[in-house]
Amino acid sequence: MAARLSSSHTGDGNGRSGNWVGNGHTAGVSLDDIPKSSNFTSKLPPDPAFETPESSHNAPREALGPRLVKGALFTYVRPETTDQPELLSVSPRALRDLGLKEGEEKSAQFRDIVSGNKIFWTLENGGIYPWAQCYGGWQFGSWAGQLGDGRAISLFESTNPVTKIRYEVQIKGAGRTPYSRFADGKAVLRSSIREYIVSEALNALGIPTTRALSLVLLPNSKVIRERLEPGAIVTRFAESWIRIGTFDLLRSRGDRNLTRKLATYVAEDVLPGWESLPAALSLPAAHGQDPPSVDTPLRGVPKDAIQGGEGVEENRFTRLYREIVRRNAKTVAAWQAYGFMNGVLNTDNTSIIGLSLDYGPFAFMDNFDPQYTPNHDDHLLRYSYKNQPSVIWWNLVRLGESLGELMGAGDQVDDEVFVTKGVTEEFGKTLVQRAEKLIGNICEEYKTVFMNEYKRLMSARLGLKTRKESDFEELFSELLDTLEALELDFNHFFRHLSGISLADIETDEQRKAIASIFFHKEGVGGLGNTEESARERISKWLSSWRERIAEDWAAVTDEKRQKAMKAANPKFLPRSWVLDEVIQRVENKGDRKILDRIIHMALNPFQDGWDLNKDEEERFCGDVPRYQRATMSHEKEKDLKTDPSFAQSLLEQSAITKPWKTITICSPEHYKRASGYTKNTSKACKMPWYPHLRAEERILRESAAAAAAAQCTRHNEED
Repeated sequence: MAARLSSSHTGDGNGRSGNWVGNGHTAGVSLDDIPKSSNFTSKLPPDPAFETPESSHNAPREALGPRLVKGALFTYVRPETTDQPELLSVSPRALRDLGLKEGEEKSAQFRDIVSGNKIFWTLENGGIYPWAQCYGGWQFGSWAGQLGDGRAISLFESTNPVTKIRYEVQIKGAGRTPYSRFADGKAVLRSSIREYIVSEALNALGIPTTRALSLVLLPNSKVIRERLEPGAIVTRFAESWIRIGTFDLLRSRGDRNLTRKLATYVAEDVLPGWESLPAALSLPAAHGQDPPSVDTPLRGVPKDAIQGGEGVEENRFTRLYREIVRRNAKTVAAWQAYGFMNGVLNTDNTSIIGLSLDYGPFAFMDNFDPQYTPNHDDHLLRYSYKNQPSVIWWNLVRLGESLGELMGAGDQVDDEVFVTKGVTEEFGKTLVQRAEKLIGNICEEYKTVFMNEYKRLMSARLGLKTRKESDFEELFSELLDTLEALELDFNHFFRHLSGISLADIETDEQRKAIASIFFHKEGVGGLGNTEESARERISKWLSSWRERIAEDWAAVTDEKRQKAMKAANPKFLPRSWVLDEVIQRVENKGDRKILDRIIHMALNPFQDGWDLNKDEEERFCGDVPRYQRATMSHEKEKDLKTDPSFAQSLLEQSAITKPWKTITICSPEHYKRASGYTKNTSKACKMPWYPHLRAEERILRESAAAAAAAQCTRHNEED
């Protein structure tokens, strides 16, 4: 049986996975010997223009350029060859997690594979032929049509001989495919360095993510962007590269049979099987029974079992949807807890198994600023930090629409008439009502899973061993308010807090004195704050925190608590300004050693030091240079507070009313216009932007109230 994903995210929170030996590397095998497969291409339909590897291989490379591809989930396409590629860096942890032996990166074959100059297929002997996936997507709330792997080509699937985890290995920047649209299929060194480092950094933090194995420079490839830039290739891997957008495209074309086939493939070949999926939750529980934990739902439900009461009968496809929702809820909770922003959370960038995916204008939070988005084109802050939980749910509702027919069918999902002929008019109303109810119920589960995971991670970052309801307001919310008001660095605060001894904050005077470790070098920030008021505010919070720590760690030494906190709070993160410097040094100064130093720090973010370059380490881990901090521009802040029309546009983008339309059954017409908000607001699905009502949110709402009422009326008329 093919290796598949576990039923939950793997890793221990420190980026460690797999079986360790000696120096932390598994014994490993060579590229030749590692088990390879191509389940994706063997079980799902290919591009009808190139149905076999031979037909693609014999075609001129230019014949594999952009066009519409229908009735397929991939196209066989080989990488474009590269001239004199230079292997810049390899992640030792990625090498290990794939199951490759230490030193394999030095082989000529490894370099040929990761630069696109060799594939594991020949005309004479066959093998595994590369492919590019076909998918679509909603981008900034509008339907974008067919997208697909425009510059990424999957080479093979490999199974780690020890962990038995199967990964799909692909190279990004490998040339044009049928899904390149107007692009050249190339990747530039700048963006490749960013993706290579952040992929491994997130994994080391314990955040589900796609991985990056290697970075290759193409010195003879000059790529035209805003300027002429050097080309590059990142070799990356994931348990699956299927996205919500993969289902979006099928639904937009009314391809119900392929939707069913793809959903079955995800359950049986990506996940551990139908019986691994989470059962329906009884919320509230039946009389006299304890409900199963939302965090640990029951599993092991037989494939064909139907659960739930009348009108909300759940079949296996609903359980599949629940699993996908839960995985994404946990991932976005981790983003919020560690201040990570993807920047482009379109449905084509949302993983079906909850991985952080496709790194464009991402950033880690510097000063705590919920309005911040690293995407300069995101003028309405759709993908800002505060909106990430809501946007991921918006994307998941699009998936719910795609799976809605299968979910809404209930116990009729395998009925021959339903499977072969579709939905009758009589059954259609019942199906739609059931699907809407199921999506609404799972929305509540999404919120609960998200909040529970967020609280768990934040509790760990604050050094709490237990969780109390009062922690949310007294510690979490008050801390975030303080960080924002004083313009303090989000992640630095937690790391500095980790090193504080309780003996040093017993009195108000001590707490006020120690508050300076949280300030920037230039002093206290934030409108209307003085150093005295800032120290007083931090002292008050530290007093509450100290009480909870003393309560949780009464019988344990302070040193153990500090060690536990440091294991949850990274000293190093690949912040935007650090990555900019790395890129500049590699691209303009020919500095190659900096990459290996940075990847080593990214792979071991919780250490106190790395003994590589002390001055550089202290600078990269120290106070962010004032004018390089990632924050929302002051002009946009000014607009937010003074311009009602601007405030209203933000309110629309951040709407927390039920963010889906009435489900239509495989209706391509739905994709010809942007998705608005439903006129039915009675079933509101409120998602927290972050755990408290901020002053800016109140300003936004007050300045936009009248316009919001008018806009609501307009949406109702349009629907």
